[in-house]
Amino acid sequence: MNMLWCAAAGILSGILGAMGMGGGGVLIICLTLFMNVAQQTAQGINLIFFIPTAIIAVLIYTKKHLIKWKIAIPFALLGILGTIAGSMISQNLDGSVLSKLFGGLLLIMGIRELFSKSGDNE
Repeated sequence: MNMLWCAAAGILSGILGAMGMGGGGVLIICLTLFMNVAQQTAQGINLIFFIPTAIIAVLIYTKKHLIKWKIAIPFALLGILGTIAGSMISQNLDGSVLSKLFGGLLLIMGIRELFSKSGDNE
């Protein structure tokens, strides 16, 4: 049964990630809830999962001219700084605190999406 959860989470995470909706949320939830993987370990697995899926998505989006590189590059560079900071912070937090922060973020995002009007996020 665990392999079925892994397969479903991997496919759904790939689809959501390619659509720019953060498939890592699905993967991390599957790993922590159904596979009993520690939060920090799940985040590391998510990062390894993200590399090939991101490369493929970037290639497809580039081919369709859907990436504005002049806008994307500064965000990517700042994202690298945020990644360094986030990695340092997450390694110094207890796994239960990190799980609660992750759950709270998902809850806030979900509530926002439920109550936003169509077109608010465009």
